[in-house]
Amino acid sequence: MSKLLIVGTVAFDAIETPFGKTDKILGGAGTYIGLSASQFNVDSAVVSVVGDDFPQEYLDLLTKNNINIEGIEVVPGGKTFFWSGRYHNDLNSRDTLDTQLNVLADFKPVVPIEYKGAEIVMLGNLHPLVQLSVLEQLESPKLAILDTMNFWMDNALEDLMKVINKVDVITINDEEARQLSGEYSLAKAAKKIATMGPKYVVIKKGEHGALLFHEEQVFFAPALPLEEVFDPTGAGDTFAGGFAGYIAKTGDISFENMKNAIIYGSNLASFCVEKFGTERMVELSGEEVDSRLEEFKKLTQFEIALT
Repeated sequence: MSKLLIVGTVAFDAIETPFGKTDKILGGAGTYIGLSASQFNVDSAVVSVVGDDFPQEYLDLLTKNNINIEGIEVVPGGKTFFWSGRYHNDLNSRDTLDTQLNVLADFKPVVPIEYKGAEIVMLGNLHPLVQLSVLEQLESPKLAILDTMNFWMDNALEDLMKVINKVDVITINDEEARQLSGEYSLAKAAKKIATMGPKYVVIKKGEHGALLFHEEQVFFAPALPLEEVFDPTGAGDTFAGGFAGYIAKTGDISFENMKNAIIYGSNLASFCVEKFGTERMVELSGEEVDSRLEEFKKLTQFEIALT
């Protein structure tokens, strides 16, 4: 089993969907990634920053899930990063209502000493210079995974390209892959992105699954058809946490093992969307995870006679 270092926001979210709305609740990429990866009982730590308005009960929740929080800085008198959004009826698009960087604006990450040698690092969605700063503090990770978004492509592309050049895996959605590569075909987009540095390109397609590209190899994992999606916030981060957590547990960074990691990530993301925020991930049991994996297996396995 490998140590897993997670970098990402630990934050407050306020969410509105066609099914209801919340006040400030626990959110942030680092939170979702950590809770998802905790399903594998790996030795993980989150590096992030919060204000002293962040409830101790939320920090205790992370600790309860065996997530090391030594790398979460608490800024006295500071306010925690806050995001508010409203989803449209199709739940595939949303409007950002409010973003308050607060303590995140001056965040200078410090990796705990015992995790500088972490074999697996998951760089959650943050400013590329923050992600780069973390990479520079590590000894020599076996696998560096990057998650990013179109906001950084629009506003910090030069810095983003520096990070992309230093990672082994990039996970982005289909729209972002097209923007980054300038190619409409996702197969062509993946090839072009691979020339930027990553050996593996994961393209997330939401309710339509995910694609994994490596050299001439391609793997597709479907998303489980769900009768009801309640809140898609954090689904991509939960996917990334499942992917990174499985890799950390197995210690195997081969393409064949990454296929399994994609399925595990998709499986966990399917739970995340069932309730508001992190609520479903917090109450998730191992039995539920295994049961739904069986559903994925039935969905993806078949026998066919070739004539």
